Amino acid sequence: MARKRTLNLRCPTCKKPVNNKDAEFPFCSDRCRLIDLGKWASGGYVISSPVHDTSEGMPDNSDDED
Repeated sequence: MARKRTLNLRCPTCKKPVNNKDAEFPFCSDRCRLIDLGKWASGGYVISSPVHDTSEGMPDNSDDED
């Protein structure tokens, strides 16, 4: 008999268990949602960009003749 696998989802702010059918999902409450929004607005969360060194790995085409 196959058992259904259940995920223990937690609020990213306070770590309380949440149900994915709740209106505030993935947060447990409107308060936690606003705390998270405030962190984004104040720069507490940052999406980093990949670091690329432009001097390495780029082919040097300066000595090509036409």
